[in-house]
Order: sequence, then C-alpha cells, then structure tokens
Amino acid sequence: MTALRQDGFLGGRLALWQPVAGYRAGIDAVLLAAATPARAGQGVLELGCGAGVASLCLAARVPGLSLTGVELQPAYAALAGRNAAETGLPLEVVTADLTALPPGVKARSYDHVIMNPPYFRRDCGSAAPDPGRETAMGEATPLADWVAVAARRLRPGGRLIAIQRAERLPELLCAAAAVFGAIELLPLAPRPGRAAKLVLLAARKGRQGPFRLHPPLVLHEGAAHLGDGDSYTAELTDILRHGVALSWPG
Repeated sequence: MTALRQDGFLGGRLALWQPVAGYRAGIDAVLLAAATPARAGQGVLELGCGAGVASLCLAARVPGLSLTGVELQPAYAALAGRNAAETGLPLEVVTADLTALPPGVKARSYDHVIMNPPYFRRDCGSAAPDPGRETAMGEATPLADWVAVAARRLRPGGRLIAIQRAERLPELLCAAAAVFGAIELLPLAPRPGRAAKLVLLAARKGRQGPFRLHPPLVLHEGAAHLGDGDSYTAELTDILRHGVALSWPG
C-alpha cells in the first residue's frame, strides 16, 4: 500500500488511517453509520469495511455494540484492524471474500448489516489506476450478491442499511425486494433543487410493510458553492461533525 495519513472524522473525535492514494472513505461512510439504528448489545456486520470508517463511526456513536467487518483486500483489512486498535473501539476484522465467508462469520446472525458496495459497473466504465481504489470502486461481485449475503447473515427482523449511487437504484431495489420487506429509500441531494446522486436504503428481513420513498436529505446549503468551507446544512453538520444519528423521516 502507498503512504498513509490520519484523517479526522466526527469533528476530530476519530483519527483514522487511510492511504494517501487509493480508496479513501468520506462522508458516504459517515452517513452509512449515522443511518444505522443500532442499540447497545446488538451485533452489526459490515460487508466491505475498507479501513473501518463506517463501523468505527457507528461504534463511536453507540457504545456496547458487537461489530464485525469483512474486507477482501488484506492491506485495507489491516488498516481497519489498526484503526480499531488505536481508537479502542470494538471492531473484529475478517479478511475474506463476502461470497466465501469463513465459518465463524457464517455461524452468526446479526441485527444489522451495513454496506457501501462498489459504485461502478466495470462493463460501463474504465478502471481506476490504483489497484486498491479499483477493487473498492469497481464492481466485481454483482450487487445482487451483496444483498443476498446480507439477507443470509441477518436474523429475522434484522435491518439492511446500504448506500449506493442513484443510477444503480433499479438494481439495488430489485435485489432487495426479492429478499426484504419494509423497504425505505432516502435520496441524498447535493443542494436544494438538485437531483440526488446517492441513496440510502433500509430494509427488514422477514417483515412486511409499504415501500416508502422519503423526501431528499439535502447535503449543502445554497444553490451553488460560493466560497471557502463545505457549506453543509445544519443537519449534515450535526451528523458529520458531532456524530448525531440520521433521522429517517416519519
């Protein structure tokens, strides 16, 4: 792996190692953690945990969780383990392909499965020059397989929380509807009046309920970026800087 640096998350509450070049988690991972309604004593599995940012942000917000992260790339799995050790947060990291999970993971059922699958189909674009970034961002395992693995690892009534690009929503919904119920979608719009680029999906295993499409969560104030600073809305600032949970509408 290339050189590393520590990045601050949750307003500097967490300092986590990530590669200077290659795949680097950003606000997507923080939003995924914030959208997960976990409670103390519950078990959470993250598929494709990378350097552990989403799981560790969740652990920082909700003490008393049992967290397991599965990561395909050994170098990123090692970073996740290092980040967990240095922060003192309870993340067990397993280096494995999610389609060939080790017996210790397959023997367990979880209350929540969280995931940020690769955004880009490689039959629709070019590969990233950095191998680590390419593996993290370029889909090798079909999106439907990610959803199916999540369903198998969840206990009845357990929740899947996923974040994905809006253009992949038809695939994600099709896969989720085959094995989950009570599906909710929260579009993430960059600015007021702009089309959502990302979506958060929540679904329950073995539960029935109407499909719910929520109004977009707007990330930035104003119609355009006009100066220095990130211009996040007050709600996003609370989530990103202060570790506040994301409130699903309704």
